[in-house]
Amino acid sequence: MTSEEFRQCGRDVIDWIADYYERIETFSVLSQVQPGQIRASLPSTPPLQGEAFETILDDVDKQIIPGITHWQSPNFFAFFPANTSGPAILGELLAAGLGVQGMLWSTSPACTELETHVLDWLVDMLGLPIKFKSDASGGGVIQDSASSASLCALLAARERVTDYDSNQRGCDGRLVAYASSQTHSSIEKAVKIAGIGFRNLHLIEVDDHFRLRPDALARQVKQDRQAGLIPFFVCATVGTTSANAIDPLTAIGPICQKEGLWLHVDAAMSGTAALCPEYRYIHDGLELADSYCFNPHKWMFTNFDCDCFYVADRAILIKTLSVLPEYLRNKASESGAVIDYRDWHIPLGRRFRSLKLWFVIRYYGIEGLRYHIRRHVELAQKFAKWVEASDRFELTAPVPLNLVCFRHMGGDTFNQLLLDGLNQSGRLYLTHTMLNDQFVLRFCVGQTYTAEHHVHKAWQLIQATAAELESK
Repeated sequence: MTSEEFRQCGRDVIDWIADYYERIETFSVLSQVQPGQIRASLPSTPPLQGEAFETILDDVDKQIIPGITHWQSPNFFAFFPANTSGPAILGELLAAGLGVQGMLWSTSPACTELETHVLDWLVDMLGLPIKFKSDASGGGVIQDSASSASLCALLAARERVTDYDSNQRGCDGRLVAYASSQTHSSIEKAVKIAGIGFRNLHLIEVDDHFRLRPDALARQVKQDRQAGLIPFFVCATVGTTSANAIDPLTAIGPICQKEGLWLHVDAAMSGTAALCPEYRYIHDGLELADSYCFNPHKWMFTNFDCDCFYVADRAILIKTLSVLPEYLRNKASESGAVIDYRDWHIPLGRRFRSLKLWFVIRYYGIEGLRYHIRRHVELAQKFAKWVEASDRFELTAPVPLNLVCFRHMGGDTFNQLLLDGLNQSGRLYLTHTMLNDQFVLRFCVGQTYTAEHHVHKAWQLIQATAAELESK
């Protein structure tokens, strides 16, 4: 592909993306294809000769778009948002064009230094403890997801408590980790990968607001020590997946300090809310944490993948994950004056992810980002009030930010039918969870282009679909 061909094809792709956003509401939010349908539409063998780019792009519309669930639709209210924006897309494009492999500082100094700088910016932007800054004992790194961040935190905690012996000998089956029954499933996966074992992940009961109970944690830690086990790690959550519950860090932190437990705080989506000073209460107690993560790719208009992971003591993380073969040795690393992010996560290779985050922060500015966060919270609160005022629906959890958990009073089967009917309509997309053994609908406001009329139309559709089911 020549430079001139690249220019023309690039213009075509940008035009296609711009057109896509202009017509995104014409598509069914949730893809309606059947299993295997997309593969059946594709040629059984690859082309022997190259094809025209125009043909390839045309087949995106014909063969790919039918199988897309439109996460960027303003009518996407499922899961948590995975939103993007114009500046993020362009930053990602530029990163792809540069094709940087940033495993070492020396393999592209700007890749490393921009990442360090932007993550230090975010410490100030979110009001995080200063110890997470790179000029203190800690620092931040971009991971692919909160799942990887939690795994790295767990590994560092494992090595700290065993004086790095488990990296040499493996685990002996006595290490015990803790999380609430509402904690993200990635912690279960992490303990399996790390050799801790699922049976040594003790799930702590929650209170009426689905928050981890500190008294239950303290009691379980005491029991485990008496049983000859070695407690070493706690994951607290700021904004659980099911109900957006915020664990009480101010009470959990002192327990972890007293017992010598690594405290990791997962704020995957909700952490972004702390851009606004009025929501920084969600991080009260964070000063006692050993590590923290949040996802700009969930609510900060930066396309997937982009998780910001911070540690209070980077030396522990680096010693846990560093492996130095001869072919990676270089003068800059040996000088001790640079950061080599390959030692801060699982893979050796890494992309220039900080570029898109830098674009987003600079394009919107702090006030621009705050505007959108406040607007999303406001819209979710309006939706919650509509539910409260209804005689057919009820809230099933507190609504601190932008997630509303609710259900129709008709019971679990009715709510399942309601969810299926709404999603099959193609006009919006919701997901569900189980709270207090009840089937609950989740309505999350966080997509970049969601406005009040989208939320209002969604509530009208929910009511109308419920009324239709009631009449049957």
